[in-house]
Amino acid sequence: MTNPHLPAPHEPAALRERYRSERERRVRPDGAAQYRDAEAEFGYYAADPYVKEPHRRGPCHDTVDVAVIGGGFGGILAGAHLRQQGVERVRFVEKGGDFGGTWYWNRYPGVHCDVESHVYLPMLDETGYVPEWKYAPGDEIRRHAVRIADAFGLYADTLFSTGVTSLTWEETSGTWIVATDRGDAFRAAYVVNATGTLTDPKLPGIPGIEKFTGHTFHTSRWDYAYTGGTPQGGMTRLADKRVGIVGTGATGIQVIPMLAQDAAHLYVFQRTPSTVDVRANRRTTAQDVGASHDGWARERRDNYLRIVSGENTDHDLVADRWTESAGLLEKLLPSFRRRHGDRAAFEAAYEAADAAKMNELRTRVEESVTDPETAEKLKPWYRYACKRPTFSDLYYPAFNRDNVTLVDTADTHGIEHITEHGVTVGATTYELDCLIFATGFNVGTSAISTGKLPVHGRGGTQLLHTWARRGPRTLHGFTSNGFPNLIHLGALQNASSVNFTHILDEQARHAAALIAAAEAAGALIEPTPEAEDAWIAVLAADAPDHEWFHAECTPGYYNREGRGRPNGPFAYPHSAVAFHALLARWRAESIQEILRDRTGHRS
Repeated sequence: MTNPHLPAPHEPAALRERYRSERERRVRPDGAAQYRDAEAEFGYYAADPYVKEPHRRGPCHDTVDVAVIGGGFGGILAGAHLRQQGVERVRFVEKGGDFGGTWYWNRYPGVHCDVESHVYLPMLDETGYVPEWKYAPGDEIRRHAVRIADAFGLYADTLFSTGVTSLTWEETSGTWIVATDRGDAFRAAYVVNATGTLTDPKLPGIPGIEKFTGHTFHTSRWDYAYTGGTPQGGMTRLADKRVGIVGTGATGIQVIPMLAQDAAHLYVFQRTPSTVDVRANRRTTAQDVGASHDGWARERRDNYLRIVSGENTDHDLVADRWTESAGLLEKLLPSFRRRHGDRAAFEAAYEAADAAKMNELRTRVEESVTDPETAEKLKPWYRYACKRPTFSDLYYPAFNRDNVTLVDTADTHGIEHITEHGVTVGATTYELDCLIFATGFNVGTSAISTGKLPVHGRGGTQLLHTWARRGPRTLHGFTSNGFPNLIHLGALQNASSVNFTHILDEQARHAAALIAAAEAAGALIEPTPEAEDAWIAVLAADAPDHEWFHAECTPGYYNREGRGRPNGPFAYPHSAVAFHALLARWRAESIQEILRDRTGHRS
C-alpha cells in the first residue's frame, strides 16, 4: 500500500530533490578529516579493557615458517588452512588478548552479527558446530573463533597483546624480520598480513572532546566497570545516569535499545538515520538449517554468496532481508552491473525498485514510532546502497520511551562542540554524566596502507612509497613485485561481498596454497611487474561506473564522507563467485608463474 505522506516510486524527480537537500544538510567541508584516530592523547580509547596486564614474556629472536599478523577470522583461517597444508611453525601476532579480531573488541550490549550465523561463521563443517541463533550474538561468534583456533592448534605459538612495528625483507637469509612493540625481532620465511580494518576505533573530531569531565568511552572498548551488566544488558549502574551516544550506524542500532532500558535518560545524537529493516532473530536447530549431511554449511554459504553477488540460483536457503533486497546492492558491489541491454531502462527500473524499498523502510518508521516529529527525524532519505543496511526489531520502539530523546544534528552538520558537562547542538547544551562514541572503525585503511606499519622489501624499498607513486599494484590482491613471500588478505583488488568471512576463507585457502607451492618448489612467491600490469588491466577494463551514484549519496564511509567514491581498479569487477572460480583455475593451471628463485627469475 502506498503511503500518502511519502513520494511515490513513479515520482523520481521529487525524490531526487529530497535526497539532494537532505544530503546537503549533512555534508561537512572537512570530509573524513572530521574524525580522529584513537592515539596519542586519545590512546586510552583504544586500550584493551579485557587484559589488565599482558602476559609477561621475553622477546622472540627465532625463526618460524610463517608469521600471521592479526588474530581475527582472516588470520585464524590462514592458520587453519596452513595446518591443513602441513605447515607447523606458524606464529601469530595479535594486538588483542585473544583470537577474535573485531569480535574480540566488540562486546557492547546487544552486539550481534547482521549476516546469518550459519553462513557468517566459517568452518562449521570442519568443527561440527551448528549456531544457536539465526543471527549470532557477539559472544557466540567470539567462542567460535576460539573453537577454530583450538581445533587447529593455533595458540601454542601466538604473541597476544603485541603489535607489529615493522616488516623488513632480509635478502641474505631470504626471510622477513618481524619487529614488534614488545622487543621481538624474529624471522619468518613467509608473512600473511591479516590485520583487517575493523579493529582501530575512530573518534569524532568534535571541538572540546578532551574537556568533558564526565565518563566517556568507545563502544568497541565497552566499560562494564562503569555501566555494570553484560552484553545481554542489566547495566544497573546507569540507573541514575544521563547518557549520551554519538553514532546511529550498525553499532548504535544495536546498543541504543539496551541503553534505553537501563539509563535514567538517554540522548541519541544523530546526524544521518540508518535504514532499519526487520531482523526477526530466533533460536535455530540443526533441522532448521538442514545440518543433517556433510557439507551443509558450505552449501548454504555458497547459496547465499550467489544471491548477494547477483548470480542466478533456483532457491534461497537463507531467505532474509539481505537476500530479498540483494538486487539493490548493484551500486555497492560491482558484480551487479548489467553489461547488456538498455542501460537507461535498467537504471530507471533500478531507481523505481530502490524508491519502493526506501518508502517501505520509511513507512516502517511511521508505524513504529508514536511521536510524528521523532519519526520524521528517523526517516532515511537516500538511496538504499548509500549506507550499509541495518536490521533491528528493538530500535524504533526505544524512541517511544519517555527516557529517550533523539537529538537531530543535521542542520548543524553534527555536534558543534563538547563542554565540560555535556554536548552542544544549536542553542541547546545537553548535560550528561556519560558520553559514548558509537563512531565505528577506520574502515578501508590498515596499518600498512596508512604507514603505521612500514614494510621494506627488496633493496629497502618501502611498500607504501611504491604504491604512492603508481597506486596499489598486486596480483589478484595478494602479492606484489619486490616484496617476496608477503601475502595480503583483505578487500584491495580482490573480491567483495556483504559476507566478508566467506571472502576471507577463500583468501586464506589461496594463501596457504601459494605457500605450499613455494615450499614444494623451494622457491619464492613474487609476481612479475608484467603479471601486476595484466591484473590491473583486468580490473580497469571492467571497473563499474558508480562514481556518479556515490557522489549523490548522503555522507558516510562508503563515499569518503561525501567526497565521492572514484572509479578505478580497486576491486574485482565481477562477482565473488566468479573471482573464486578464477583463483581455483589459476592455482590449477598457472601457479608456477608466481614462483621465483632467489635471484628473482622464474623457478
